Order: sequence, then C-alpha cells, then structure tokens
Amino acid sequence: MPAAALRLVITGRVQGVGFRAWARREARRRRLRGWVRNRFDGSVEALLIGAAEAVEALAEDCRRGPSLARVAAVNRFAAEDDGSTDFDERATA
Repeated sequence: MPAAALRLVITGRVQGVGFRAWARREARRRRLRGWVRNRFDGSVEALLIGAAEAVEALAEDCRRGPSLARVAAVNRFAAEDDGSTDFDERATA
C-alpha cells in the first residue's frame, strides 16, 4: 500500500512554544516520515508521510499541539512523498 502524504500549515501561537520538537516526537512515535519547519509568516508547516491512519491522527493532534501552543487553524493540502527517510526539523522558509 502506498504511503499517504499530507502537508499542513498550522497558524496561531505556534512558534516559540516547542511545536517543531513536539511534532517531530509525535511523528517519530507514529513511524511517520517527513519534516516540520517554521515559516517566516509565523506559521508552522509540516509534511506527514506514512500510514494513512497515523497521518490523520497526527494532523488531528496538530489542532492542539504542545501545551503552550494556541492553534488557530490547521490548513490541509494534498502532498506527494518527497522521499524523506525520517522525520526532521528543517530551516525556516
């Protein structure tokens, strides 16, 4: 079965609250591949790749995020598997 891929853009108070580290931990716990990064506009972007159920579960959990985050919205976009072999934090873009 091919891996599911989903790109998220999370807005609200999501930078400076440990969101990327939280997302990396949660993604690795669910055996997902992909990445997470801050964006210059103050949002956080993530690419989730893996079993559809695990991708969906993390996308849903991103509506809350870590305890200090205050998520306003999670925007979802269709994505392609970019060949990531792990789940990492990337530089701000």
